[in-house]
Amino acid sequence: MSPAEPGLASGGSAMNDVPHRLMYVGGAWVDARDRIEAVDPTSEELIATVPAASAADVEAAVDAAREAAPGWRDLGWARRGVMLRELARRIEDEAEQLARVDVRDAGLPLAGMRADVTSAAAEIGYYAGLAPEARGSTAPPAPDTLSYTVREPYGVVARIVPFNHPFKFAAGKVAAPLASGNTVVLKPGEQSSLSALELARIAAEVLPPGVLNVITGTGTAAGAALVAHPDVHRIAFTGSVSSGRAVLRGAAEGIKHVTLELGGKNPLIVFPDVDVDRAATAAIAGMNIARCAGQSCGSTSRLYVHADIAGRFQDALVERLARLRIGDPMGEDTQVGPLAFRAHYERVLGYLDTARREGVTVAYGGGRPVGRSRGFFVEPTLFTDLDDTMTVVREEIFGPVMSLLTWRDVDDVVRRANDTPLGLTANVWTRDVSAAHRTAAALEAGYVYVNGTGRRPTGTPFGGWKSSGLGKENSLEELVSYTREKTVTVTLW
Repeated sequence: MSPAEPGLASGGSAMNDVPHRLMYVGGAWVDARDRIEAVDPTSEELIATVPAASAADVEAAVDAAREAAPGWRDLGWARRGVMLRELARRIEDEAEQLARVDVRDAGLPLAGMRADVTSAAAEIGYYAGLAPEARGSTAPPAPDTLSYTVREPYGVVARIVPFNHPFKFAAGKVAAPLASGNTVVLKPGEQSSLSALELARIAAEVLPPGVLNVITGTGTAAGAALVAHPDVHRIAFTGSVSSGRAVLRGAAEGIKHVTLELGGKNPLIVFPDVDVDRAATAAIAGMNIARCAGQSCGSTSRLYVHADIAGRFQDALVERLARLRIGDPMGEDTQVGPLAFRAHYERVLGYLDTARREGVTVAYGGGRPVGRSRGFFVEPTLFTDLDDTMTVVREEIFGPVMSLLTWRDVDDVVRRANDTPLGLTANVWTRDVSAAHRTAAALEAGYVYVNGTGRRPTGTPFGGWKSSGLGKENSLEELVSYTREKTVTVTLW
């Protein structure tokens, strides 16, 4: 971008003369006193800086959203829908540029980021059309009263999203609150904020000032201030379990409506009657290795494979992992890029070291790819010879690491699959319809795939059980969750 373009401070940053991007609040581009560095995880080079919002900056963003809320609400769902569909169209027009921002900022492969941008635009369009379904109802009539309900927006919504699908989450996750008549303060992941600021630039040409505000900063400062703000009554958070707990604690004083989409340690149970090659291909697809290097809460990282086919399944997995093309994520043929930032890269390597100390067998991968001296790259990795007590089986790694375990008794494998505080997704592979339904019914997860690869049809509710979250997204349930129900009883004279 040139200094004249929206969202870029004149003269760039004093640090290596990299561009300094600005936040978008109340229709204006604003700065903060402190800054956060945006580092390209492929080259490890500084590519930009963004503001590190303080509590005062958060206050200004909430004030702008609160002032804009009545006008946005009163436009009505039809006019809001027109604007949201225009926003989706403009996103599609700039899809290539937006995808490339995430490639450079977060190290995610170009093909996957193109799909992410397309998905985000589709989600905005979906909620624009779904908006009139946030409707009320009438109670059974009585001779002298009429009772009915209406659904009204909360006003200001805080939407906090993580680093692993930057634009997809920034754009897609503001769709439901905007469609239902709320204004939004969006805080993207501090490690990959650049595409959220591009969203702000596009939205500035479509939405009224203050309707969508984008602040950048850390979770402990900007995020905590946003959650605790007394004028924010509705909070939606996507991220880690520990951060989700912090959000709940911060929201507790204000008795706020909070939804959470958190982590997963998701099982994939493979029965002996499957097509082994097809199931192995699906296991890798379900890990999201080729989309985001396994940095996905829905990744199927625990593979429970029937002992009769475990050897063949492992061979098929290793063969397919070896075919994955690791490299510069900007390359058209690259399937696996680096992890998003250094601290996370070191965390994942720490899990690999822990696994070796606990005695696992490394069937494939296990470290940094050969020939990659720069960048936060980790090989796709498969561990075998594990038991359910090992750290890599128990804890979410959030990287391209799979654990293969075996089973013989279906009741026992379901018990093992459920033996976790998490319950986001699960996957069952079998040709037996009865076994599929029985196993799906017994699994403690919010979303169960049968013979699936992690793809979710539009409109299917998504959300976790247990410590994996509260509430549902990607559906009518999400739209309605951004409204409050009011009952009105009229006494007839």
